[in-house]
Amino acid sequence: MTNTQLTLREISTLAEEALIASGASAGAASSLAAAITAAERDGIRSHGLIYVPIYCEHLKCGKVNAAAEPAVLSQEGSAIVVDADCGFAHPAIDIGFDELRPLAKALGCAALTVRNSYNCGVLGYHVERLSEDGLVAIGFTNAPASIAPAGGQKPVVGTNPVALAVPGVSGQAAFVLDQSASVVAKSEIMTRAREGRSIPEGWALDAEGQTTTDPEQALKGSMAPSGGYKGFGIGLLVEVMAAALSGATLGIHASPFSGTHGGPPRTGQCFLALSPDAFSSGTFDDRIQALTQSIATQGEARLPGSRRLGHRQRSESDGVAVDQSLVDRIHSITVGNDTQ
Repeated sequence: MTNTQLTLREISTLAEEALIASGASAGAASSLAAAITAAERDGIRSHGLIYVPIYCEHLKCGKVNAAAEPAVLSQEGSAIVVDADCGFAHPAIDIGFDELRPLAKALGCAALTVRNSYNCGVLGYHVERLSEDGLVAIGFTNAPASIAPAGGQKPVVGTNPVALAVPGVSGQAAFVLDQSASVVAKSEIMTRAREGRSIPEGWALDAEGQTTTDPEQALKGSMAPSGGYKGFGIGLLVEVMAAALSGATLGIHASPFSGTHGGPPRTGQCFLALSPDAFSSGTFDDRIQALTQSIATQGEARLPGSRRLGHRQRSESDGVAVDQSLVDRIHSITVGNDTQ
């Protein structure tokens, strides 16, 4: 594999141009490209440029509505409902956040749900943006079913991540916790399958419910829940918040995020935003500082998301090494010569 070094601006332009060439609106392409760039910047390759050909394929086959016009359906009290119109999740979330931020600050807490949505990429990316506005943010997103309940073999919930971002005193997040209900995100197994690499034992089960190190067999079976039945419980929690509460499609009925069949997945997201000023009587910053210091001062212990920050600092100064063949493929999509 030959790598080429790209700046963050070059990564954003590369992704945005391919998305627009595949039918995305300028606004949707810009929103999604920003998230793709952030994933590459933070060392999360599985949600970065490697996903661009899939996004473009989904625009062309109709799994993503290229003409989507996400809109706020309703706002009652502190509850906001957005319809993504079967388009990309990112522009729909952006529209919702424009309403969520001021509402949470004015009322102390507010909630946003998004329906008829799609894969929202790195969930932590979204909640981190809210924390930069001084809000404690919790996010939920459901996915096509890939985790079976304890004692069962048929998947019921998806990898269903939950993310928490906590505001810090510097205007940046004190920390960001982003974890799926499975041992590892399904995109990591998809990446290994594309690259022809095995997966560690314990990541997934085959169609017979047996552990496997073959990513292709894993994709035909189910993901291993993190912490056994407790991981499935987290997935169930997310399914209630992101699908049932939002009016989105349950994971058992959603079409896959990969491939071209099944039409739009119509999955959902849910975000909760809370203002520390409304609850903590001015003690929040001190409490968070004490909490983070109690972790950071313990030898090799690290705060959630700290590894991403290390990647971020290096990427902002040095750029990101990207597989040249991937860059070439994305360029070919932009000019209309992609044959893969």
